Parts: sequence; structure tokens; C-alpha cells
Amino acid sequence: MESLEVLRARVEVLLFDVDDTVTTDGRVEPVAIEALEALRAAGIRTVAVTGRPLGWAEVIAWTWPVDLAVGENGAGWMWRHGRHFVTRYFEDEPTRVAQRVALDAIAREIGRELPALPHAGDQALRRCDVAWDVGETWHAPEEDVVRASALIRAAGMRAPRSSVHLHAVPGHWDKARGAVRALADRFGLGPEEARRSCAFVGDSGNDAEAFAFFDTSVGVANVREHLSRIPTPPRYVTPSPRGRGFAELAQRLITHARGIDG
Repeated sequence: MESLEVLRARVEVLLFDVDDTVTTDGRVEPVAIEALEALRAAGIRTVAVTGRPLGWAEVIAWTWPVDLAVGENGAGWMWRHGRHFVTRYFEDEPTRVAQRVALDAIAREIGRELPALPHAGDQALRRCDVAWDVGETWHAPEEDVVRASALIRAAGMRAPRSSVHLHAVPGHWDKARGAVRALADRFGLGPEEARRSCAFVGDSGNDAEAFAFFDTSVGVANVREHLSRIPTPPRYVTPSPRGRGFAELAQRLITHARGIDG
């Protein structure tokens, strides 16, 4: 991974993870919100891409200074259009209904096999996946996380893991695939244009596909704690962790957007 100081890309859209990228201990850092406002003022569009529920993504899209929010690791996305609200999904409705049956089944199985492993506190707001708390309100034993992951995969699903949650994903979406569809839907960007003109910043294993896809991929400094779960690490890393690292990246991108050699 390279130092942020050597990043020279001019970026039109910054996509960012939420947990432990703009937050610390579950709270959004003020410096990160200030950075989002500064990016908007500089003409750089911003897109939240989170493993959090689509219910959270609605709040982010409605209230944060962002142009688009992607939730549940790419399962759906939404944006505010004046007084109206637009919501899209990766899968069509009949597919989502069938996937819900499979999700309910794996939730019951893990409940029987690992009764001490709790669902994520935000589970009630999820529409397309199931998540378990592995690091948000308590630290799950690693053997429980490994066992739950194996059960999810045996059921034919993917099992991405963030710094706080383990997910059961029944479809083919991930943060890269979902973001690419969302960027096309919202901004009319094709996949190759998105790859070249956008940057992604994150911190953990469920960001792996996005790190691999976007030419300008950045990890906040705490990404180093999760490199064992990231086959293609981010190209650049910020000096500081979490929200302060996000703000450092924002300043770097703003510098180049203004044509100033930083």
C-alpha cells in the first residue's frame, strides 16, 4: 500500500464505507461530516456504501450531505430528488421474496447451532440480508464466527464480514457490483468510467471487492487490522484512522480537484 501523499488522481465521485471509516465507536466523527461538506463544495459527489441496513441508508440519503446511499453491501440504493425519494434494488421483487425464505432458514439454523451469537442490533431494518453482531456491542469468539460463516456458505450464500457484523448474502451483489449499478442508475456512469473516475475508501473485509474494482482505492489507517481478509488491499492508506483518515483523503482529493499540486 502506498502513502496518501503520492495519490494524484482527480476524482469525480468518492464512495465511502461508514463503520470505522467515518465513525468511531459507532458515532460519526464531526471532522468526517465537515469533510463531506467540503467535498460537495469542491464539486466532488459523495456516495455512502455501507453494510448497514437499507433503513439506515434511507436516513443517510435523506439527511447527510451525500448524493447517493447504497445499503446492505450493495443490495439496494437510494437518493433524494428534491422532495421525492428514489429507491432501487439489485434483485427484482420475486427474487427478493425467494431469498427471504432462504435467509429465514439460515437465521434459524445459526440460532440453533450458535444460540449465543446475537443478531445485529439493526436487523429489524434489513430487507435483503441477515447480520450477526461480531464486534459492535460485544466481541464474538472467533470460532463462532468461523462456524457461522461455514453454515452460511453451506447454504449457498456469501458471508462477508465487516469490523462489526457478519452477513448472510443470498444474492450476487457486493459493494462493488451494487455500487456500479447505483452509479449507472444515479449518474449514468458505465462500469469502466466508474472504475476510472471514482474513488473508494473503506476499512475492512466487506470492502474487499470495492478495493479490487476501483482504480483509486484507499484504506483509512485502521484497515491494517483487517488485511488478512482483504485479498486485494487498497492502493493507498491514510496516515490516520477512521474519520480523521477520511478527512485527510477528502483534503487530498479537493486539492487535486482545484488543480493545486499537493
